[in-house]
Formats: sequence, C-alpha cells, structure tokens
Amino acid sequence: MPLQIALIGAKGRMGQAISAAAPAANAAIAWPLDLGDDLATGIQKADAVIDFSFHKTTAEVIRLCAAARKPLVIGTTGHSAEEKAALLKAAAQIPCVWSGNYSIGVNLLFALTRRAASVLGSDYDAEVVEMHHRFKKDAPSGTAARLLEIVLEERKLTSAALRHGREGITGERTSTEVGIHSLRGGDVIGDHTVMFAALGERIELTHKASDRGIFASGSLRAAHWIVSREPGVYDMQDVLGLK
Repeated sequence: MPLQIALIGAKGRMGQAISAAAPAANAAIAWPLDLGDDLATGIQKADAVIDFSFHKTTAEVIRLCAAARKPLVIGTTGHSAEEKAALLKAAAQIPCVWSGNYSIGVNLLFALTRRAASVLGSDYDAEVVEMHHRFKKDAPSGTAARLLEIVLEERKLTSAALRHGREGITGERTSTEVGIHSLRGGDVIGDHTVMFAALGERIELTHKASDRGIFASGSLRAAHWIVSREPGVYDMQDVLGLK
C-alpha cells in the first residue's frame, strides 16, 4: 500500500511538485493541506507528514506531529538561527528529517564541500553564491545556509565571519571571512556554487537544478526512510548514507 502522506503547503510550487511525484514514489498525498485547513486531522491520520509551507508555521506543525506521534519531513526555510535551534529541540521528540535541500546532487555537494573545506586552509578564500527565482522570499537559501554552516564548522569559525555581499570601501578581504551572495531573478529553480580561491588557482563546486521534481523525489524518499526511525532529527545525509 502506498505511504499515506499529509502534505502541508500542497498548493505551493514544491507542494505541487511533490503531489506530481508521489505515485512514482509509492506514496499517496491523502491529505493535501494548506494554511487555514484542519492540519490536526490530516496529521493524525497520515503515515508521515511533509511540510513545505511557511517558516512561521513550522512550530505548530512540529507540535501537532509530536502530539500525534507522527514522523515528519521538513523542507521549509527562512528560520533565524535562534528559531531553528528551538525548533530542532522540539522536533527531536519525533522521527524528523530536516534538510534545506532534498536533492541527491545537492547533498553530494554538501559532502564534497566539507571535504574541500577540511583540506584547503585559510589561504583559500571561501565564498558561496546562490541564485533563485524572483518569487523566493528568503535569503540566503536554506541550501546556501547549510553550505555556509559546513565551511564555518570545518574552519572553526562563528557566524560573525559571514559577509553578506560587500559594498563601499570594505578594505582587503581577510582570511577568516566567508562571503555569501544571493541573486534573484527569472525562474531559476536553484543554482549554488562554493568557491575556494587562492593565489594561483580556484576551485569551484557547483550544482544547478533544472527541475523542481528532484527535490520532490528526495522529500518522498525521506518520508519512506523516516517512518522506521527512532525519534531524533536527521538530514538527507543520513537518508542517503553519506555520513
């Protein structure tokens, strides 16, 4: 029997893509839900819940899933660091996959970025550039935020090292800063590049998405995976066995 899913944010771009991909992934969107709908009833009846709605709704979705003891896949982005820390603690009560990007290729990019950042020293300047469609509401993207986290972790830096674009007389670039640049325009689904630039050479790791279906398929794969897990917060690195 197909996995019975409650999909929150069903009318959005990702919600529609997940609905289209569900049959091929042995899943059924039994309860397509949006803000204002009776979320509790759909969550109570589902085998698993996928949330691609709005960051202000995440706390309520986690609360309802915890009350119903339902596994949850979260793809919503735009939370502040403080918000996410509190939400991660709450989500640990149930089996939960939380990822800024459900693409298999992007998760390989995460792994490659970690490896590159661990090998290349501070003489390789790290910069992250992302581009998305004109309708995206948050910046940087969840994927870019995760790439930045990886670089900061490997270089033992804090978020104070981040430079969100540059303007004016900024002075020479320091070896401890990490740049992040968000581009918006047209219908770009998602482009991400991590650059390590030294004197004499430059390494660029790039992923470009041309079909939103890759994220949909990944989130459905995560839903199948999470239903048999113990409570705790996992990511797509866990789902794909990349850790």
